[in-house]
Amino acid sequence: MKQDELIVDMITRFTDIINGLKGFDRKFTNGKLVSKMLRSFSKDWNSLRMLIDNTKDVNAYPLEELYGTLITYDLNNVETKEKTRKIKEEMKEPLKRQIVLKSTNDEGSSNMNMSDEELDDLVLLVKK
Repeated sequence: MKQDELIVDMITRFTDIINGLKGFDRKFTNGKLVSKMLRSFSKDWNSLRMLIDNTKDVNAYPLEELYGTLITYDLNNVETKEKTRKIKEEMKEPLKRQIVLKSTNDEGSSNMNMSDEELDDLVLLVKK
């Protein structure tokens, strides 16, 4: 299995190779095909490979059922990877700077004493 290859693409490639070999009168048992498929997994799939090896009889495990298991695992794994990727992106975002203004409450002062330019600057600052 190639790195970052979709499981559907791997299954298609595997089937093409097996069908080509069958064209040359090579015969494979179901157990042998399942074993070859499991051996071809990358490190990302080690947990599933070990689970299947330990819980299923590889010689009696139908290849189509293995395909279904792999596709289901891949779909669930993609969702998990997407969530992990989003969390990592959020963590890499630079911290946003915030401006804190000191508030004073002078009863004698009012905004009428400010020039239009100063008032525009204040409005722009508040909008940010």
